[in-house]
Amino acid sequence: MGSLDFDAEKTAFRDFYDSNRDGLQGALGSFKTLIEALLLSKSISAISSIDGRIKDREECISKFTRKYRTMLESNGTPYTILEKITDLIGLRVVCLYEDDVERVKDVISEEFNVLDVTDKISQVESTEDSFGYKGLHLDLRLNEAREKMAEYRVYAIHPFELQIRTVVQDSWSIIDHKIKYKRSIPNSLKRRINTLAALFELADREFRAIREATETELERAEKTYPEIEDETEAAADYDEGRSEDQNDNQPSRRYAPLDAFNFLRIAKHFFPEFVFEPHKVDGFTQEIVSLEPNISRGKFNFYMREKISDIKRYQAHFEATGDYTMNPFTIIRHCLYAGDQQLFAHMLTETARERFDTWLQKSHS
Repeated sequence: MGSLDFDAEKTAFRDFYDSNRDGLQGALGSFKTLIEALLLSKSISAISSIDGRIKDREECISKFTRKYRTMLESNGTPYTILEKITDLIGLRVVCLYEDDVERVKDVISEEFNVLDVTDKISQVESTEDSFGYKGLHLDLRLNEAREKMAEYRVYAIHPFELQIRTVVQDSWSIIDHKIKYKRSIPNSLKRRINTLAALFELADREFRAIREATETELERAEKTYPEIEDETEAAADYDEGRSEDQNDNQPSRRYAPLDAFNFLRIAKHFFPEFVFEPHKVDGFTQEIVSLEPNISRGKFNFYMREKISDIKRYQAHFEATGDYTMNPFTIIRHCLYAGDQQLFAHMLTETARERFDTWLQKSHS
């Protein structure tokens, strides 16, 4: 039961906060774990972070005073401070891409009772000349089914706020809070702030566009292996017909250069069961190109096709005589070296080269 006695309500709120501190922390941990599990179960993996906090006691009182006290008391509306502090327990999900914000919202809305929604994204985007923080805030409570579960029953009394935003939106929020003057300022300064906010918004769109373009390239690369095989035949003909005075580093420029996408397609052809991590593919491809800037995808496939049988035999010998194994990247390194020992000498360490050269001599003698 509320009142209009601010001092009494402050005391009541402080008593509640202090006596429920452990319960609030427990609820925070439980809600965080539940949200992590829900997003994982729906295969929403493009998440930068999920974190949370219990709002500081005196900060809650300051927020109430700033936003609600004058209005409530002038209207003669009894109040409690607790009922107005919807973010006493606060969680934040930071996504990588804009469209993941809505996906997270849909998953959460299925599993919690949504008490209120503050859509700052729509608020900003519906105004032509407005820029600023964009994010989605949900006021939530456990749904009826979870309230009955033993592990959640004790936390059923606690609502909480969930903020969903992108990495860029999160960064802008941090910066925006540090800009102390934003409204009653000269127009020239206001325009500069708006321009900065617009650049952040553009960055969000570009990150999404880059992701979509990358997916398109990967899909296209999946369909190109017949083309790569044709280029491989041309590379084989070139290799056989090359005269001694020709430059070994001069493959035809008519064919597509090796990049991370067609490297991955070729590697998956030879190692279909292996999971190639994108950042390793990217770095490995760059290492190859740094040694042979003009290498084509056909030439790379040629090295793999021509040498992999020998390297597989070497792999069996190598793994039988020691405690080490050769993963697909190591096998590819040996294929390149076997294909052109001068050009790709640095794909192997000196010890690995010596060991492989010794095996080659013995196996061919």
